Amino acid sequence: MPPIINAQSLSKRFGAKPLFEDISFTINDGDRIGLIGPNGAGKSTLLAILAGREDTDTGEVAMRKRARVGYVVQNSEFAPGQSIRHVLERALHAAGVPEGEREQRLRETLGRTGFVDENAEAAKLSGGWRKRLAIAEGAVTGPDVLLLDEPTNHLDLGGIHWLEELLSQAPFACVIISHDRYFLEEVANETMELNRVYAGGALRVKGKYSKFLEERELYLEAQTKQQDALKNRVKTEVEWLRRGPKARTTKSKARIDSAHEMMGQLAEVNQRTKTTSAGIDFTATDRQTKRLVEMEDVGCVLGERTILNKLDFVMTAGMRLGLVGPNGSGKTTLLKLLTGELEPTRGTIKRAQMLRTVYFSQNREIDTSLTLRRALAPEGDSVVHNGNVIHVASWASRFLFTGEQLNQPVERLSGGERARVLIARLMLQPADLLLMDEPTNDLDIPTLEILEASLLEYPGALVLVTHDRYMLDRVSTTVLGLDGKGATERFADFAQWEEWMVARDGDLSEELLSVGPRTAEVKSKATKKKLSYLDQRDWDSIEKRVEEAEARLNAAHDKLEDSAVTSDAVKLQAALDEQASAQEAMDGLYARWAELAEKAG
Repeated sequence: MPPIINAQSLSKRFGAKPLFEDISFTINDGDRIGLIGPNGAGKSTLLAILAGREDTDTGEVAMRKRARVGYVVQNSEFAPGQSIRHVLERALHAAGVPEGEREQRLRETLGRTGFVDENAEAAKLSGGWRKRLAIAEGAVTGPDVLLLDEPTNHLDLGGIHWLEELLSQAPFACVIISHDRYFLEEVANETMELNRVYAGGALRVKGKYSKFLEERELYLEAQTKQQDALKNRVKTEVEWLRRGPKARTTKSKARIDSAHEMMGQLAEVNQRTKTTSAGIDFTATDRQTKRLVEMEDVGCVLGERTILNKLDFVMTAGMRLGLVGPNGSGKTTLLKLLTGELEPTRGTIKRAQMLRTVYFSQNREIDTSLTLRRALAPEGDSVVHNGNVIHVASWASRFLFTGEQLNQPVERLSGGERARVLIARLMLQPADLLLMDEPTNDLDIPTLEILEASLLEYPGALVLVTHDRYMLDRVSTTVLGLDGKGATERFADFAQWEEWMVARDGDLSEELLSVGPRTAEVKSKATKKKLSYLDQRDWDSIEKRVEEAEARLNAAHDKLEDSAVTSDAVKLQAALDEQASAQEAMDGLYARWAELAEKAG
């Protein structure tokens, strides 16, 4: 079979800045490709080109005949008034799916994605459920390949588990831009990084994400050795040139040309391998107090929902607390209780005197009309960090911004760049207690690694809310888990909370709070049912398939009793082979039936 998509020699520039040059990319059946790279490398642009939403400057994209491509953009928005059903019906119509197939596909997709009320308004769903609907919109048409741009953004941990299962069992190929390292390890069977550090602008490795890390290390090590060897050769040639060789002979001319060529190669390699990283360094105060915040019998009710109930907790100096729970379980509410922005419905919260708290909000509040210069240094052309006066241009370069960007408005920055602006501002505020609500959204993997290292070195107390399980496991020393119904529990790590949630609810799926209340009957079914979408499909059809297998086996037995068959060696052998095949199929179906029955409880 030819590739689903075959892109050759793609290049794309924005103004004078090249995003990528001469990139070739193929997608074949069964591929699950994780597409990674630093912010600004052109990942989203490449995905849009593959989807046919963006033109390439050079190169071409060839599509397999009649191939369908689904595309899920980074920000999932829907027009007011559209129901969930309308969104999916519109996608089916636009893709030209035959009318007779549409209802079945729609029903399957609703079941697979967990929507209970198909008439709920799409625009009013929570961020996590809008993301699910966007993925459903891309998958409902039965694409040959599904292109997903940051699909885990806004999904809670249960939603990420759901997406991992969906993609791992999907019949279609997929390309996924993601910075979630655990997610990539679970889902991707190939990883490709867009990065100018590689000679071809990209490195693609078959295997899990961990295999990619090993291969990348070997590649960069070999490249470093090659660079060192080239430096030594250039040094030798430079010394020869300084001695003033006569250029009259053909041999001398050739060596001079070769020397200049090597210098050009070395300059290109040096430029390509030059790496920079954001300088993140959070500052703590000199406070000696051990008990920063004491929560005693704290409860919080918003509307008719109990967010927290009877929470007793002490936040001490140096503690690194990871806060986990489904979307809507009260993580952000708890942060606001810690800052004093919200008061508890019951119980008491005692804060240390003159407690200095710094809060990184997931809403990323920033005036986008400001220039980058004013966003970084509101009161002049310098900032004060750790008692040192730093010019705004130097401060900007520490966060990977160029001098040309200083006078650009913040609205022209990418999501990852805006996150770096906010981190830069937070670093100027010494804190006893650092609260970080989803700081990883839009950050590339190199910046995530630097942020992790900085949080590990931060001597103050930290509360971290993140769906990045790798960061959560690496940074937090204690995990406080919320179940979404008011209950809380302390754990040593994320895995313990996961086991706790499964033991309580049977799965990790987020509550359908934003889709509408579930009836008691639906709740009962959801609690009992533990089957994945594919398992459920097998379960629904298994009896019929067993009946068909029994009929096939009986027919095979009947043939063996036919004298016309038993008297012909060739026909007899064929009949025996058919009987063995039918018996094997029957045994397999009975084993699968028993397995599904056990799962279904």
